[in-house]
Formats: sequence, C-alpha cells, structure tokens
Amino acid sequence: MNLHRLDLNLLVALDALLTEQNITRAAGRLNLSPSATSGALARLREYFGDELLTQIGRRMVPTPLGESLQQGVRDCLLHIQATVETRPTFDPATATRNFKLIMSDYVCSVVMPPALRRLAEEAPHVTIELIGTYASPWEVLDRGEVDLLVLPQQHVKDVHPSDVLFEDEYVCVLWKDHPRVGESLSFEQFLELGHVVTRVGAQQRPPTVDQWFFEKYGHQRRIEVIAMNFTTAPLLLVGTQRIATMHRRLAEVFARQLPLRILPTPVPMPRLIEVMQWHRYRDADPGRVWLCHTLKAAIET
Repeated sequence: MNLHRLDLNLLVALDALLTEQNITRAAGRLNLSPSATSGALARLREYFGDELLTQIGRRMVPTPLGESLQQGVRDCLLHIQATVETRPTFDPATATRNFKLIMSDYVCSVVMPPALRRLAEEAPHVTIELIGTYASPWEVLDRGEVDLLVLPQQHVKDVHPSDVLFEDEYVCVLWKDHPRVGESLSFEQFLELGHVVTRVGAQQRPPTVDQWFFEKYGHQRRIEVIAMNFTTAPLLLVGTQRIATMHRRLAEVFARQLPLRILPTPVPMPRLIEVMQWHRYRDADPGRVWLCHTLKAAIET
C-alpha cells in the first residue's frame, strides 16, 4: 500500500463517512460541503480499490472492507491525536483547553458546582462542556469524542482505564410536613405510600438501581410519578404524600433548598459507586490526569 498517495485528511473523512454512513451528516462533521465530501469518498474508493460505502435505498452501508477498516481507522486517528496533543506538563493557570464530560444530571449536581468553583480559581481559561447521558455512551468514548465518561461502576467497560470518583448511598426523601410519616419510615409505610421514580432514557428507559433492587427481591412499590431525570424527582415531592428513593448526596443538595426530609431506607440498599472512565489513548495525558484529580478533590470537600 503506497502511503505517499494517502492524505491524512482522507482518513479523517473516511472515519466520518463510516461513522455517519451519510454524505450530508459526514460533511457536517467535517465542516465541508457535501460535494467536497463526495469527492473525498471518490478518492478513498480509488485508493482502496473498493466502494467502501454502498447505497441501499436511502441508506449507505459499509462494504465488508469498509466495515473492517472502521475501528482501525478510528484507533489510528485517536493515537495520532493523542500523540500530537500530549504535552510533558499541564499548567492549569495558563491552559486554554476545552474538556468534554458525559455524566448524569445527578453526578453533575453534586460534583460540578464545587469543581467549577475550584476551576475558576485554578484554571480560569479552561472551559467545561457537560453532555447528558447517551443511550450508548461507550460508543462516544470509543470514538474519542469526550475526555471523561462518569457512570455507575457496574456499567464500566474494561477496554478503557477507569478510577472511582465517589461512593454514595440511597435514602428516602419526602415532604418536610408529610402527615403520615414521623421520625422513621417503616417497610409497611414504604410499600403503602406512592413513589416518585426516575427513568433515564427516552427509548429503552432502563431501571435505576433502586428499582432493580426492589424488583429483584419481590418488593413492589406504588409508582405514581415517573420523572425524566434525577434532579426533577425531589421537586415533585413538596406538598404531597409521595416519597422517593434517591442518592444521599443529591438529596442533601435539595434538602438545603426545599422543605424536604431525609430518612434511612427501611431495607438495606447496595451502595452506589460512580466511576470516571477515559479512552486508553488518554491515559498519559497530563490534562486528563489533572482534571480527574480536580473532580475527586472537589467531591471530597
């Protein structure tokens, strides 16, 4: 294979085309016109002697060769990017880097306020881009499009390095003037009262850990309200007789702002461990190391 005829920009175009499988979307990713992107595909087809992507109806589908190239091309570009961007040191006081983080609204609410206060003092020119949880966040991480992915430990993939960010426990939260609950919550009351629960994801709507636990052990709750995210649930408790089972750290954030009470769960609950994960090519990145250290330091305070 004659690499002298292969422009690195063509590999970037190939990566976008194989990822998007659509000329227009790939052009948007590349900041090129559709005609220029089509021209890049034509040159790639000539170089590899293969169609790479074929039109089937309204879709473009990778050929066997195109499919076999996809992961290798992505890894190659990520390796090059990591090599070019790596610096021997990272000085937060002068750095102008933009970090992209995927995390739930729960993690964002408990970690980012103290972290951003630290960043304002230590790294005034660093910017943070917070991205909500995806249905398949690992695919975004595999493509190297984010610096950090924060997710529960049981969802971590072994292919990339990771580190624990913090641990948390589940508690019950209810309106401060709840007429039927005193200083403690019995298991009978827990089952009798209506519940506000959270389902994350518009399509698959996978169960949260607390729902899985109760269903696993045969305890059915009276679910009366399903919230679209974690930070909405406590808002829906005020002035009602409903309760919610949620993370203690998040419950404490809202208990300082709303008339809410926090009580222990009436049955033992598994602890939650939130983990930071990054692409393996970013393992030695001093900026990534600094960011992870900053987030951990912020949550410990």
